[in-house]
Amino acid sequence: MAKLFDCITEELQGFIAAQHIFFVGSAPLSSTGHINLSPKGLDCFRILSPNRVGYIDLTGSSNETSAHLEENGRITFMFCAFEEPACILRLYGQGNTILPNSPDWNSLYYLFPEIPGTRQIIVADIQEVQTSCGFGVPLYEYRGQRQTLVNWASKKGEQGVREYQQQKNLVSLDGLSTPLSKLF
Repeated sequence: MAKLFDCITEELQGFIAAQHIFFVGSAPLSSTGHINLSPKGLDCFRILSPNRVGYIDLTGSSNETSAHLEENGRITFMFCAFEEPACILRLYGQGNTILPNSPDWNSLYYLFPEIPGTRQIIVADIQEVQTSCGFGVPLYEYRGQRQTLVNWASKKGEQGVREYQQQKNLVSLDGLSTPLSKLF
């Protein structure tokens, strides 16, 4: 039932655009390290080309994906249809973190909505695309995006978010440095 593609086709781009949530997976090289899987929403994902994607990464309680990308670059994105027709789409690639002080920041940031608490942009070159049936994924009705994280960042303000990043986002659970540590 699975199909492999060497790029994100127009049909698959349409599928991605219709999803309200996606998941990002990454892992350190250490076999004892934490495998990270993060759900993302808030219209923060963009297809930059048939083999390149990116998303705005918001300040959160950790910064695992960025640390893993700094160490080994491996990243997987997964999209699931929670409505009919059933489908699961995975994008396998090599990623990197674009920080606000990077020369690439301005050429990418304008593609995304302005969201308080934006920490970095994650960009990935996609080497393989896979679809599978998704018949085991339950049906859910979409009710809207949560605004809790946006409201939290707005209330903290830019300086408060930076202080939080310094406290919580410079080192992964496994002790790996994140690219964000270079800003502080």
